[in-house]
Amino acid sequence: MRILITGGAGFIGSHMTDRLMSEGHQVVAMDNLVTGGIANIEHHRSNPNFEFIHHDVSNHIHVQGRLDWVLNFASPASPIDYLQLPIQTLKVGALGTHNALGLAKAKGANFLLTSTSEVYGDPLVHPQHEDYWGNVNPIGPRGVYDEAKRYAEALSMAYHRTHGIDVRIVRIFNTYGPRNRVNDGRVVPTFINQALRNEPLTVFGEGNQTRSFQYVDDLIDGIRRLMDVPFNKPVNIGNPNEMTILQFAELIIRLTGSSSPIEFRPLPEDDPKTRKPDITRAKSVLGWEPRVPVQEGLEKTIDWYRRVQAHDRGNS
Repeated sequence: MRILITGGAGFIGSHMTDRLMSEGHQVVAMDNLVTGGIANIEHHRSNPNFEFIHHDVSNHIHVQGRLDWVLNFASPASPIDYLQLPIQTLKVGALGTHNALGLAKAKGANFLLTSTSEVYGDPLVHPQHEDYWGNVNPIGPRGVYDEAKRYAEALSMAYHRTHGIDVRIVRIFNTYGPRNRVNDGRVVPTFINQALRNEPLTVFGEGNQTRSFQYVDDLIDGIRRLMDVPFNKPVNIGNPNEMTILQFAELIIRLTGSSSPIEFRPLPEDDPKTRKPDITRAKSVLGWEPRVPVQEGLEKTIDWYRRVQAHDRGNS
């Protein structure tokens, strides 16, 4: 197959590129490199099955030749990014998704949208299943990301119903792994890098809010399975093993052997109190569930961040 991945140089997009390239497909990675990085895909640049296009998908998208799939991974995805880039986040969710769907329609390609657990907002239902409509503050600081993804889902289904495009929607829960930027701002890279530097781990509130963490390989496997199944409704892909942020901080300190203390800070506005996927649909439709234990995935991720820090020290 020949597949376009928007956001193909990002954390998750680059891992998806790896998976599809390993299967022998042709991949066109498109990215404006605002939050992605060329280093994430550099190892493919000499492969004739790989092409990189530097482009902002909020503008009209043109790709020569046939396409079998358009995988829409483009978006800032961490609070630190979408709070600094609120308008760009809304534009990539609205205009970027519209352009990507228009390209899929023109090429007769299938379309996959990477949505997010953030469409559930600060949920009043626990765990979160796909039929839950969410509890989102549309005018809060996080609303630019939440509503961009909710709009992207609505637009994707409108193209499916109106134009018959074969659409897939994956709702991604907290995912970690190598290539997640050091300054990403999300909890896993933040805690790991603080711990490796023996700095205080910054826990918001009392640390009682919960998250469910999945290793990136499990996510990519779920997305890949969804591509092969003609199922057009949203599917949660995440790890249902829930832990508090305080428990997670203590685990990171133990795995890194760090002497870091824990420092408590005020809870950000609209920060979700709980986050846990109901993966019944993924199990029944895709035969998927996460396989990488949290500790195993974290050890691989910590090793990657150690190498990044060592490389940075060597260049300083």
